[in-house]
Parts: sequence; structure tokens; C-alpha cells
Amino acid sequence: MKKYVSFIIINLIFIFSIPLISYAEENKSIDLAKDAKSSILIEQDTGKILFEKDAHEQLPPASLTKVMTLLIVMEELDKGTLTLDETVRVSERAASMGGSQVFLAAGEEITVEDLLKSIAIASGNDASVAIAERISGSEEAFVQRMNEKAEELQLKNTKFQNSSGLPAKNQYTSAYDLAIMSQELLTYETITDYTSIYEDYLRKGEENEFWLVNTNKLVRFYDGVDGLKTGYTSEAKYGLAATAKRDNFRVIAVVMGADTVKLRNGMVSSMLDYSFNQYEHELLFHKNDVITTIEQLKAEKQQIPVITEQPIAIVTKRNEDKNDLKTRINIQEDLTLPLTKGEQIGSFQIKKGNDIILETPLTVKEDVNKASYTTFLKRTIKNMLKIQ
Repeated sequence: MKKYVSFIIINLIFIFSIPLISYAEENKSIDLAKDAKSSILIEQDTGKILFEKDAHEQLPPASLTKVMTLLIVMEELDKGTLTLDETVRVSERAASMGGSQVFLAAGEEITVEDLLKSIAIASGNDASVAIAERISGSEEAFVQRMNEKAEELQLKNTKFQNSSGLPAKNQYTSAYDLAIMSQELLTYETITDYTSIYEDYLRKGEENEFWLVNTNKLVRFYDGVDGLKTGYTSEAKYGLAATAKRDNFRVIAVVMGADTVKLRNGMVSSMLDYSFNQYEHELLFHKNDVITTIEQLKAEKQQIPVITEQPIAIVTKRNEDKNDLKTRINIQEDLTLPLTKGEQIGSFQIKKGNDIILETPLTVKEDVNKASYTTFLKRTIKNMLKIQ
């Protein structure tokens, strides 16, 4: 069993002495999405649920499927196995996709960035298949990757059969699962550079120039909305996974199964209004902030910076009474060297009484190698002299 050494960050106890709770139960009497089959509203940094309605119901996703498609694309770009300026040759299969499309031609060569725009702005099914084939060799292999990612994110009510969201037997997701997918997608901050575009062009200036218009009209008509994805089929009806940010406060609202675009957009707007009017957001640490530095006698560099790979924040209702709150850092004892950059060695907790109300992993900022025998010996002698 791993043992942890803990210490309290005293200087944060007073400044951020606000209770962090889940408000889903408290807000059951508020129906912000009465005309939706399913809906959910969460805060991005903490994942706290601010409102939900039948959020775990399995429903056909339509093009909301592309939230996962975009997530895998962003993962590949982040790893460097895919680049924005490389070109992809469009297969006959990709070009033959029906539904919403950007009318790619078989044999056409198009950049990854243009495919990304085509998915994020215009929900192109042909673009989704083309990028899936580039990443995994076939759409079938890409779908396997999508389902593996869903399992990794512990999504209990999601199964994909294609990369586009075209109707398929035994393909489903839930509002909750879509919120988690969206939360993960938004960790790649550049995604909103694309999902926030209202209009753009493919092949601009060429004979086959194509006008891209965002299927999510809220990016133009609601202050702060910069994504993410719409969906529609006759079976799924109208759905939207939307995100909006004001100052450091970002929320995600998901609606599934609305009868019209107007109803869908109205419900999402009401959910966003509710979050910004009723809640406050306090950012404690940015992503990759150094939380603490630990000493490790046996390491080549004795001082080891420890970071959080995700922002740490608290969300409270406006004018909520403040109560004492403890923040605690837990660091694993007897660390085994070497350590790899990004390896978890502890956690950051916020506690109210005996309840842990927020916990996030802490990792090493860089590789930590063992000290050489000579370095270790010198340090040992130096420490012995200090003791004397």
C-alpha cells in the first residue's frame, strides 16, 4: 500500500474558505430543459454538476458523436503524430458519406486543418471519415479507438458505431457522458479556435470554393459561447453540447432530444444564463502551476517541482455563507526513482469537515533521475555535518 505524507496549505484556508458541493439534488425543482429528453450543466474545471435532467439516459447521439471524433484528433495533434498542415487523400468511401457534408471529392487532397474546420464548423460526415481513415487506417479501427477512449473516461452509457453520428444500430450516448467528453476535449484549449468560427471557406478562391457556416448559431448570438457541437437526425432530434466562458468561468451545457432548433438553443441559453447568474468561480491554480517543491536526497536534482496538470477551482452559489475549509497536499512517501515527467506522486485535496469535496492528481514537472554515487555521498556527508 502506498503511504502519503500530508501537509495543509495554511494561507489558503481563509482566502478560499468556501464550501464546494454538488448542486444537482438541490436544483431538482428547477427545470431549465423541460422540452429536452435529457440535459446536464457542469462547470469545466471541477466537473461539478449544476443542473441535470435524466442525464444518464441512453439516447442516439447524431453528430454529437463528433465530440469524441474531435477529441481523438486533438490527441493526435498534441502527440505530434498528426500535423495541421499535412494533406490527406480523400477515399471514395469518405466522399460517399450522406447527411451533413462539405462535398469532398474522391481523390481530393485536403489539409488536416481544413478537415478539422469542416468537422468543427459544418459537421461534415465526409470529413469525419477522412480524418478517421488517416488516423487509424479505417473508420472501423477508429471507432474501436473511440470506444476505448470512452472506456478510459469511464463512460457507462456510450457506444459508437461510426465517427460521424449517422444512424446506426446500437449506437448511443448520454448527456452526462457527452459532458465528460466535452470536458476532456476542452483540455486541448486550441479546439475553440475552430469551434468558435461562425463562417469560413474551404478551397477559397478556387472554382469549388465551399462556404462553411457553423451549425451552432450560439457562437454568434450568445456572449461567451465558443463551441462545441450540434447534432440532428429524425431519431435523435436536435441536440447540442455547448460551452461558454466568461472570465475564468467555463461551463458546459448539453441538451438532447429537442423537437426544434429554437427549443434546443433556448434551453441551452437558459442553462448558461443560470450558471453565470447563480454561481461564482474561484480559480486556485492554473494548469501546470507548481503547487509545491519537495526535496529528494537520492535525486540528481534535489529540488523536485510538483504540478497540477489540470486547473484547480471552486464553484459556489453567489452570496453563499463561507465556512472553514482545509486544503491539503498528499505526497507519496518513499518515492522510487527514476520518475517520468507527468508521473503522479500525490494529490491535492479540498476538505470540508471529513468530506473530500475536491481531489486532483499531482505530478512531477520533469523527469527525475537518480543521483550519481558521488553526488549522493556528498549530500549524505553534508547532511551529517549539519546534524552535528
